[in-house]
Amino acid sequence: MSRVSTEHRTASTEHPTPLSAAAPFLLRGEVARTVSLTVTDLRERWASHRADVVFHCTTDGPRHHTFEGALLRDVIAAASPDFGARRRKDRTRYLLAVTGGDGHHTVLSWAEVDADFGNVPILLATSMDGRGLDAEGSQLVVPSDHCGARYVSAITSVWLGAYAGPPPPTPLRAGP
Repeated sequence: MSRVSTEHRTASTEHPTPLSAAAPFLLRGEVARTVSLTVTDLRERWASHRADVVFHCTTDGPRHHTFEGALLRDVIAAASPDFGARRRKDRTRYLLAVTGGDGHHTVLSWAEVDADFGNVPILLATSMDGRGLDAEGSQLVVPSDHCGARYVSAITSVWLGAYAGPPPPTPLRAGP
């Protein structure tokens, strides 16, 4: 299992200006406004948190990394999700779909990140191992995951939406 040590840090200007910057990603879906964000935006607008992780890869063995970035829940909250914050059961229906530049995507439940439920410190990373990700783009990091399968690099889109539930069952028809 990953060792997680999340510590709160304030935003800083320690990171050098990149030679080239990654395209922004869109935060969209059931939010009051679609937001376009860059690594610089994440670094400047939200407090930075640190996570020391170990991803146990089946092919390459353990991978140790230190990530810093904004908490996913804080960034989503700034886009004003369309659920009632006081209606806890309503919030548990919401899903997050995160897509990366290589087409890899993963789905999370809002309840995983919500402080009233799982409270998992999922990051939109702005640096990895002390190196800024301005040129590569933000990365989704789920520090509590044993393997890095939900790690998404070069994020292009974060979508939030409610799961409507399964379709009603089709009635069985009696034989002829």
